[in-house]
Amino acid sequence: MHNSCGIRFTLSLEVSQVQQQDCDVSPLKEQMKLQLRQISKEIERSLATLDNENYCLLSEFVLISDAIQNVESIAASFYLQCYLSTFTNRFLELSISIRHLSERRHGALVVIERNDSVDTFLHSGIPIGATLTHSLLESIFYTGSPLHDGAVLIKSDFIFSAGNVLPLSKALAGEKKLGTRHRAAIGLTEETDALVLVISEETGGASFAFKGKLYPINAIDPIIGLKSMNLN
Repeated sequence: MHNSCGIRFTLSLEVSQVQQQDCDVSPLKEQMKLQLRQISKEIERSLATLDNENYCLLSEFVLISDAIQNVESIAASFYLQCYLSTFTNRFLELSISIRHLSERRHGALVVIERNDSVDTFLHSGIPIGATLTHSLLESIFYTGSPLHDGAVLIKSDFIFSAGNVLPLSKALAGEKKLGTRHRAAIGLTEETDALVLVISEETGGASFAFKGKLYPINAIDPIIGLKSMNLN
């Protein structure tokens, strides 16, 4: 199975990159410490009850697992903002789109070009050339739209094209649990430094691909805000 994400990534591996992009990770790190300490307490409590034959640990395991996934997705959302803030001023529009598409379970694939040109890796796209707005982006992925199966390409603050076909990941050729959108997102990021947003049509789950790996994000609240973490 492809390793979609790890706590190590969200908490340490990419911190130096984020700091280089003028993103203040201090509030994030403090919030992570607080939440991880709470998880640690739950684990200690579970260990203390192991000898109690009348106590069922399954519910505790579910709570611990959910807490870890929540920490991971919030951290990934913060890093997503840092990765994109230098390359587009329309991050709020992207954030709103992700939330709406996720809520409606409209499958989506959105490429945000960064330093590397992605033009040679995309084909069959239809030129759009319009300022990025959440309403326009959502309309492209509306079920039944002629362009909803392809990828949208965003350059800076503009929707450059839609209906693009991306290269599929060669490393995941035998992976049955990942759909075509996710394999395409990973495939392009194996070749370029682009960031690719993915919304699952089946689950509504949101994630982003970067440097050949896939990371889940919290699409319930606007990513730009992360209000629960008090990040600026």
